[in-house]
Parts: sequence; C-alpha cells; structure tokens
Amino acid sequence: MIAKPGNVGNPKVTASPYLYFGGRCDEAIEFYEQAVGAEVQFVFRYKDGPDQSMTPPAAGDKVMHARILVGNTVIFVSDGHCEGKTDFKGFSLSIAAPSEADAERIFEALAKGGSVTMPMGKTFFSPKFGMVVDKFGVPWMVIKEEPA
Repeated sequence: MIAKPGNVGNPKVTASPYLYFGGRCDEAIEFYEQAVGAEVQFVFRYKDGPDQSMTPPAAGDKVMHARILVGNTVIFVSDGHCEGKTDFKGFSLSIAAPSEADAERIFEALAKGGSVTMPMGKTFFSPKFGMVVDKFGVPWMVIKEEPA
C-alpha cells in the first residue's frame, strides 16, 4: 500500500494550469473565448502593478495575470516576460465535450492555425477523441467521454 500525502483528497486544495504566452496573451484569451467558450474572470495588466521595477520593457499594456474559466476549470494566463516565445512541452490540456458534435466543433476551432497530432475519430475509449496543438503551441486532447 502506498501512503498518501496529507492533502490528497482535500477539497480546499486546488491545482490549475498557468500558461505563459510570451506577449500574445490578449490574443490567446480572445481565441479561447471563441474556441472553447472560455469566460474571462479578470485581467491584471503590468501597467497597473504597484512596483513598475518588475515590469518587463514595453510590457505596460501586456497581461501580468489573468484568470479564465473553461467549463469548471480555472486556467491562469500571462504574457510572462513578453519575450515573444512559448515552450509548452510535457503536458496537454484535456477538454471533455458534452456531445460528439461539440467535440468536433471544439477540435476544429482549436486546430485553426495549429496542427492536428491525432485526427478526431472513434477510439476504444471514446466515440470522439483527437489531439491538436493550437496556434499558440498549447497541446489539447478533445474527448467525448463515455458514461462510466
């Protein structure tokens, strides 16, 4: 038997992805609003920070910190240091669609300007599943989950 750390199963503890878009965060937020129905909860810009010595050069209007909601999932986003590059490796965001038609629509929206790494199709675990890297380099898995 494996011992569990103290916070496992604690509903007060949450983990959320935090994505850095290297200067394209406003564009990414708008894209996710359209592609996956993201809801913007707040946006905080570098120019509004109390300590401008921490602001990267020419980052005034860029996003220091924002919170978007995709379904019930919080995703934090930022322009980071506004260096113009991103490096999304070693993970994928997985999005469960309520219907096969929704899975197709979301997949196609995320694929615009990106690249399909596994075409949407039927698998042994789902009637619709596919993988795509969006135009910002964020990898996604889109699934129509089967009832348990």
